[in-house]
Amino acid sequence: MTQSDTNGLEAVVLAAGRGVRFGGGKLLALLDDAPLVAHALRTALLSPVRRVFVAVADPAVRAAVETTARRLKASERLVVVPVESADEGMGASLRTAAAALPDDTTAVFVFLGDMPAIDPATPTLLARALKSPHDIVAPLHLGRRGHPVLFGATWLPALRTLSGDEGARALLENAGARLARIPVHDPGIHLDVDRPEDLARAIEGR
Repeated sequence: MTQSDTNGLEAVVLAAGRGVRFGGGKLLALLDDAPLVAHALRTALLSPVRRVFVAVADPAVRAAVETTARRLKASERLVVVPVESADEGMGASLRTAAAALPDDTTAVFVFLGDMPAIDPATPTLLARALKSPHDIVAPLHLGRRGHPVLFGATWLPALRTLSGDEGARALLENAGARLARIPVHDPGIHLDVDRPEDLARAIEGR
């Protein structure tokens, strides 16, 4: 993308899940003395985007997100999006966040709040690889697709109609040649924290 195009990039961080497999409180679990969600938010804020829209349901997670943004001196770039239908699943969170994006959005990154180890350089590589508003760009490591995923503006209407618990997976599976897979040297695109042992693995990898 050109420099002028990046002015319309936004990011979404999905942080409205209850973390049932973790036993609850997942996004507030500590990693390097900071809540898990703080790491995903930091990477999103370091991406070449105007703002970061964080989908939240738990007031405690919202407080952690706002505290993190203040600590990073980035409060003006944070938009908190309350999700009233979070129990419906990830699709509802992404739908709600996508609906909050401004009309001049040229593309949007989708980050997951439970992925703390993505290299901040990866989103920049993805942004450079987006050639058309009709495209989707995803990182690839060791032959496997990961996160974040960058959706061109043409996909926003579809993101705004999602439902269920699989997020945008069906869009990716049906994108065909519109999905560009960009090789990266970043194992963090696969490290999501679903269970306590995943968090222990993340801590060991620091």
